[in-house]
Amino acid sequence: MIKRDNLQIEDYNYELPDERIAKYPLRQRDQSQLLVYNKGELQKDHFSNIPDFIPPESTLVFNNTKVIQARLKFYKNTGAQVEIFCLEPISPSDYILSFQQNKKVIWKCIVGNLKKWKTEELVKKIIVEQVEIELKAKKIKTELNSVIIEFSWDNSDYTFSEILENIGLTPIPPYLNRESEDIDKDRYQTIYSQFNGSVAAPTAGLHFTNDVINKLKKKKITIEEITLHVGAGTFKPVKAESALEHEMHTEHFIIQKSTIENLLKSSKIITVGTTSVRTLESLYWLGVKLIVLNRFETHISQWEVYESDQTLSRANALQALLNYMEKEKFSEFKASTQIMILPGYRFKMADILITNFHQPKSTLILLVAAFIGDKWKRVYDFALENDFRFLSYGDSSILIP
Repeated sequence: MIKRDNLQIEDYNYELPDERIAKYPLRQRDQSQLLVYNKGELQKDHFSNIPDFIPPESTLVFNNTKVIQARLKFYKNTGAQVEIFCLEPISPSDYILSFQQNKKVIWKCIVGNLKKWKTEELVKKIIVEQVEIELKAKKIKTELNSVIIEFSWDNSDYTFSEILENIGLTPIPPYLNRESEDIDKDRYQTIYSQFNGSVAAPTAGLHFTNDVINKLKKKKITIEEITLHVGAGTFKPVKAESALEHEMHTEHFIIQKSTIENLLKSSKIITVGTTSVRTLESLYWLGVKLIVLNRFETHISQWEVYESDQTLSRANALQALLNYMEKEKFSEFKASTQIMILPGYRFKMADILITNFHQPKSTLILLVAAFIGDKWKRVYDFALENDFRFLSYGDSSILIP
């Protein structure tokens, strides 16, 4: 097990001046700065040159989730504003099915100005493709940190996805301290995003351009995609004194059989972002559970990986999953993870990590510290001393332990 004494959250704090937080993206995605940490050595470069630091014939893993326009503003008859932030679907619980609905859906949400919303339905007149639609929001149940809400609309020609896309607002991070703008709809999205479901972008991927991807392919670097829908919990700070007392959020992911086949062949796996890391590490543990329990489970809880057999190889775990999928004739499977990666964790899948610079005392800093040890402090000091831009719209790093 990991040692509690080493996980006081104050040890993963640093001073981040507000002026170092990038409030807007750069004009050109791949012109962001790149911090290169290579086996203890540090240097400064540009992201457009990142192919130079990735070994030929390795595998690069993107998270192809797409950020939804998750913020909806309603107004009561009194004029009071109620903002609804859609978190995840409840009925149907499948993201794809929920976005395809054309009458009503039920979602778990966060509500701003909730005290002003009693029992009445909220109604909003919206225009989609020059057609007026009446969108209603009905409060079903209030939970500890969320509200279950039924959305319904009076025109079955339009899906919930189309409703959100037309009248929703981009859920940019709260630490930007500004309203979302037109630029965010495009730039708070990776160029390879495909599947609706995230309420936060997998920001390590925001720097990639078609030019960079073409350079990678010329080096015979295989590109694979996984889908993990990023939840609002990614912004949840660690408030407890010990990281072991923090409750990690659950996120849902999808893995293709062909991806597992290619990962099995790969000598080096480069993960683009912490969401890709969490997905691939969870994938390994699903394989371990399949071998040990002789049954397929679809969830990794927060702490179980620290109590499990860590001697099984990457190849053994992936092969077990592949054998199971072939037996069941699965081309993909869906699972969820609550894994919390802390210093002391031994990585099984990720060999190199591409990631942005994260908030102090966050679970993402803990993951970086787990990946490169105490050297994370040198990396962040170097970034601060060399005018790197921080957080979602900030600069990038490639970490080679």
